[in-house]
Amino acid sequence: MTDFHGVFPYLVSPVGPDGRIKADVLARLCDDLIKAGVHGLTPLGSTGEFAYLNRAQREMVVQVTIAAADKRVPVVAGVASTATQDAVEQARRYQELGADGILAILEAYFPLKDAQVESYFRAIADAVDIPVVLYTNPNFQRSDLTLDTIARLSEHPRIQYIKDASTNTGRLLSIMNRTPRMKVFSASAHIPAAVMLIGGVGWMAGPACIVPRQSVQLYELCRAAQWPQAMKLQREMWRVNEAFARFNLAACIKAGLQIQGYPVGDPLPPQAALSAEDRKVVEGILASLP
Repeated sequence: MTDFHGVFPYLVSPVGPDGRIKADVLARLCDDLIKAGVHGLTPLGSTGEFAYLNRAQREMVVQVTIAAADKRVPVVAGVASTATQDAVEQARRYQELGADGILAILEAYFPLKDAQVESYFRAIADAVDIPVVLYTNPNFQRSDLTLDTIARLSEHPRIQYIKDASTNTGRLLSIMNRTPRMKVFSASAHIPAAVMLIGGVGWMAGPACIVPRQSVQLYELCRAAQWPQAMKLQREMWRVNEAFARFNLAACIKAGLQIQGYPVGDPLPPQAALSAEDRKVVEGILASLP
């Protein structure tokens, strides 16, 4: 199976006023990110507004990303649903389209017990022949993954990775200690350099869309154990993470990309674009980066 490591930007989903995916804009963004050195692409993550897209739009985002990547880097497509069967169908379809991996996300309306959460993720992993990345974000999900559940899921041959967006770095170390075969990706809620220091394999996050070159440089410094240089760059980049936490996820990254010349459109309703004042904040952060 493909080995995932490094910087995987969570791609935005550019949507026009007519509801159609802006395939040319997304393809150009993917190509530029790959040229900047990213190690993979993740469509339909949190920044990709998966919860606001219909089935046809989601499939088009995945298709365009896979075509643009053209086997140069792996594509890990996001699968999210409240219903297990729907998630299974998405995962199978994205594998058919050529995805190299699945980012498995659980949406929940009613609270779920550990056994039910576990069965959801197992069903996705059972349905495909490609690696599965568990994604847990307790800020948005009603049902989180407990350490015991993660440990049991790590025994599945295709569940090899986890991206935890809990903001609790100690939890990441607990996951590594409990599940040595599970590889951990940092989220934007964590300090990527710190996660790399304790054994992480990279990060999957929206900010990498607007600072890909710096993100790759930070990863390479961490891999080389050049920690003073890595932390200097990390401190300079942390303002991007702070903005990401302060503003709406998609609105922040879409504003940054618009500033950089990508007409990705506004976040999908009922979300709203950043105000002119907030947009200036993002613009100032981007201008200050090395």
